[in-house]
Amino acid sequence: MELIHQFSSGLFIIQSVIFLALLFLLGKFAWKPILKSINDRETSIVDALNQAKLARKEMETLKEDNERIIREAKIERDAILKEAREIKDRIVGEAKDAAKNEGDKMIEAAKQTIQTEKNAAMADIKTQIGALSVNIAESILKQKLDNNEAQNELVQNYLNKSNLN
Repeated sequence: MELIHQFSSGLFIIQSVIFLALLFLLGKFAWKPILKSINDRETSIVDALNQAKLARKEMETLKEDNERIIREAKIERDAILKEAREIKDRIVGEAKDAAKNEGDKMIEAAKQTIQTEKNAAMADIKTQIGALSVNIAESILKQKLDNNEAQNELVQNYLNKSNLN
């Protein structure tokens, strides 16, 4: 059996009225809350995106600040290391100069001591040579002046030499 549908204007009007009533009820009670929740959801998504952008910008700012702080810390570290090297070099230089000065003083003191001891040794040698010369001269004179004639001749030679000078 074949069913053929025939258009019934009464049925069409009733269905249209029911459809319009359903649309009205949905528009009055369902569409507004649905649209409101969709709009609220859209607003929260936009807010979340804006907050994400702000967070990204803040992270970039923090990253730049961290990089700047690291650069400044490296510059400060380099300056401190340079100053420490300069202080070390200055202290080492001062220590070398002090050691050289002390060494020079010790060398000069040793030279003076050597010269003093040399002078004392020379004076001692001269004294010994003088004493030895006097002893030798005394021995020679004793041998030569055993007789009176040799004594008179010696005195006469000294007098002649004294008169010449």
